[in-house]
Amino acid sequence: MNINMLEKYADLILRTGLNLRKNQILLINSPVECAPVTHVIAETAYRLGAKDVVIVWKDELFSKIRFTYAPEDVFDEFPDWQKEMYMSYLRQGAAFLSIAANDPELMKDVDPVRMMKAQTASSTALKEYRESLMSNQNVWCVISVPTASWAKKVFPELEEAKAVEKLWEAIFKTVRVDQADPIEAWKNHKFNLKQRMNYLNAQGFKSLHYRNSLGTDLTIELPEAHLWLGGSEFTPDKTEFIANIPTEEIFTLPKKTGVNGKVVSSRPLNYNGHLIDNFSLTFKEGRIIEFSAEKGYESLKSIIETDDGSHYLGEVALVPYDSPISNSKILFYNTLFDENASCHLAIGKAYPVCLKNSGSLNIEELEAAGVNDSLLHEDFMIGTADLEISGINKFDQIVSIFKQGNFVI
Repeated sequence: MNINMLEKYADLILRTGLNLRKNQILLINSPVECAPVTHVIAETAYRLGAKDVVIVWKDELFSKIRFTYAPEDVFDEFPDWQKEMYMSYLRQGAAFLSIAANDPELMKDVDPVRMMKAQTASSTALKEYRESLMSNQNVWCVISVPTASWAKKVFPELEEAKAVEKLWEAIFKTVRVDQADPIEAWKNHKFNLKQRMNYLNAQGFKSLHYRNSLGTDLTIELPEAHLWLGGSEFTPDKTEFIANIPTEEIFTLPKKTGVNGKVVSSRPLNYNGHLIDNFSLTFKEGRIIEFSAEKGYESLKSIIETDDGSHYLGEVALVPYDSPISNSKILFYNTLFDENASCHLAIGKAYPVCLKNSGSLNIEELEAAGVNDSLLHEDFMIGTADLEISGINKFDQIVSIFKQGNFVI
């Protein structure tokens, strides 16, 4: 670990990612393996004027033990005190940082049904908290740092220490910390994303059509009042933040009942320590009616069967094949990075902020507008070097958006 680079990374996360304000509380969800990095971020936050830093530690090795040996009914419960903790900090206007770093195959021998029970209990208990973040009521950001097991999965040919070092180098590059002034580099990056976002919003697309040689042939209708977002986002009081570092995507929401055809995955999906690979989904009037997977079928099934909303899509995201993470030729086995190397979709809950005036709509009105709701939001990658996307705009013109995997706009 290069301490100078790490300090630049922490500074970028807090000043650009979260736009941390003086006297604001910072809550960090962190794997225990990431403690040295988490401590640097916490120290930096205090130096920037944070009122306090709260760290919620996650221990995935213990989680595996618990999923393997605990009575099954335990996973139907979620502690009230944990729910109240998150809601308390939410009400205090805290900033929320999550470190997404786990062993991609640690849970491969764990019953996915047990894991889904725990996921459902957690998502149900924390529904208000999750909805607040997805509606940008508080600033939030997801980042990652290497762990030994993850690094060895990405670079299996290297010794552990070398694998971790190489993964650090890859992360620093993809988040632009390797540049002389990362914060200025992100200002330029946000500007470039906004240019494409503004073009897509001006077109007012009614639908998109995806095709590639893997077998994807999918039509996605968009709600009339949809908005494309990308780069930075804003809270109701206009505080700017970046939800994912890195980010290369421009995204919106699909019309819940307007998805038809077949889509084929282009990269493995790491879901709760289970790898799902070479899978496809078939849609009719928005709903998944068929699915298959060469690897991780039961995990894919558990995702889709979380609730009724998890049978539908909640996000449409555009990422050029010719982008920094894709060009690295590294398969990260981590959705935060892999989704920013590829066009992707998400099963489950839509981001209400992708609909104009969504803050004034209740649940029934959002549903009527085509906004999907679910306990789950799970991204999966579909972008390829030969992906073509066209759209029908508000003038009923057919407009080419992607050719050979890249924007033509």
